[in-house]
Amino acid sequence: MHLSTMRSILTRGVRLAWVGALCLAACASFAEGPRAGAGSGTLPAARPASRARTQGIQRIRHVIIIIQENRSFDEYFGTYPGANGIPDDACVPDPASAHCRRPWHDPADSEGGGPHSFVAAVGDIDRGRMDGFVREVRRFPLGSGTTCGSPPASLCLRHGGTDVMGYQDAREIPSYWRYAARYTLFDRFFSSVNSWSLPAHLFEISAWSAYCPTPQPMSCANRVENPADPPDYGYAAGDFFGPAPTYGWTDITYLLHRDGVSWKYYVGGSDRDGDLSDGTPGIWAPILWFTDVAQDGQLGNVQSHAQYFADAANGRLPSVAWIVPNLAESEHPTAGLRAGQAYVTRVIDAAMRGPQWKSTAIFLTWDDWGGFYDHVRPPVVDANGYGLRVPLILISPYTRTPGAIDHQLASFDGILKFVEDNFLHGARLDPKTDGRPDRRPTVRESLPDAGDFRDDFDFAAPPRPGLQLPEYPTPGPASTPP
Repeated sequence: MHLSTMRSILTRGVRLAWVGALCLAACASFAEGPRAGAGSGTLPAARPASRARTQGIQRIRHVIIIIQENRSFDEYFGTYPGANGIPDDACVPDPASAHCRRPWHDPADSEGGGPHSFVAAVGDIDRGRMDGFVREVRRFPLGSGTTCGSPPASLCLRHGGTDVMGYQDAREIPSYWRYAARYTLFDRFFSSVNSWSLPAHLFEISAWSAYCPTPQPMSCANRVENPADPPDYGYAAGDFFGPAPTYGWTDITYLLHRDGVSWKYYVGGSDRDGDLSDGTPGIWAPILWFTDVAQDGQLGNVQSHAQYFADAANGRLPSVAWIVPNLAESEHPTAGLRAGQAYVTRVIDAAMRGPQWKSTAIFLTWDDWGGFYDHVRPPVVDANGYGLRVPLILISPYTRTPGAIDHQLASFDGILKFVEDNFLHGARLDPKTDGRPDRRPTVRESLPDAGDFRDDFDFAAPPRPGLQLPEYPTPGPASTPP
């Protein structure tokens, strides 16, 4: 497929707008950790590393990063046994009434979510009180921040505006709970950036979000809300108008290509027929506009979901693979949970059935919180984040004790760090060493808060077979792993 056709297809999808003003000073007031009485109390300390069990890390020759859309940890795993979930006394003020709103079980397959811009994140976190979620929904029709659907007001205000306080459990997402019960769930994992989908996806491949007036890396300046200047760049029903974006700074594929490490970024429409006509929105596939990808001749590495299934079946998976959904299977409000879970199950099952399963690690995560309630206030690592807590499940034949819950502090940057440690001898996206300097404020993978996933594997034990699940499973019991 011609690149221009691919780009055109990718930019169809969800309508997302933005606010222009950044409130970086507000980030300095945030501090990580639960409020008094939250969840299980004080978060457990990070588990010390045990390198004896990770000496065989080179057995992981294939890393698959599955990125779904817009769900908080408390929304999906807030009642998961043993996790730092929804506090018993959780109740968020509602400015439209004299009462606060408690988290509630939401059995709906489709939800509206809430505003999830940088400004909405500042409002939700509310200087660490984690009590602004309903208030931001109320503010949205008055122009509080980004959209959460179309038409936005009717979707954001569903269920009387308390949609963002709803949570799911094994009755709605039994496969995700079963993966957590078989592999490793992380309950202290945060989006890398305190903003929405596009900056989050930029961080997932480059550990930065910036605006670049020219293709030169040193022209790029930090920006966590709009990685380009309106009105030259924007979205109308998900489409670009005006000039296409330019992402001139260095992303991880530059280091992978330089060291001869294979990678692919799988996008598109239905994975059943390979049709890209209802494809991945461009904001979820920013890899196409990185100048180093084009300069390296690597644009052909952006391929379809159908190609992923062929690669998995034929033992041709690259060393590093990103898989991002189409809109219908994304779980982005108002996309259905059942469709998204079924799609993810197909993706994981394909890897488990393929000949490369015994050398694979799958990171299943969600890009941002989507406006949904979470009670743990994010840590401050720099002016950009972290953002709110999102789920992460690590799936591999070598994960340690089945059903483990890892309480270490981590972010998307830790996934890049794992890739760098495993395939690049520890090289980092560091302007001082990567040969392509830019002005990023922080080398995120080098921060102690990025996380270290090496001790989540046990190579002293034999590899376990994959857990193959039906696409549409029977609902499990409430609050108990099925």
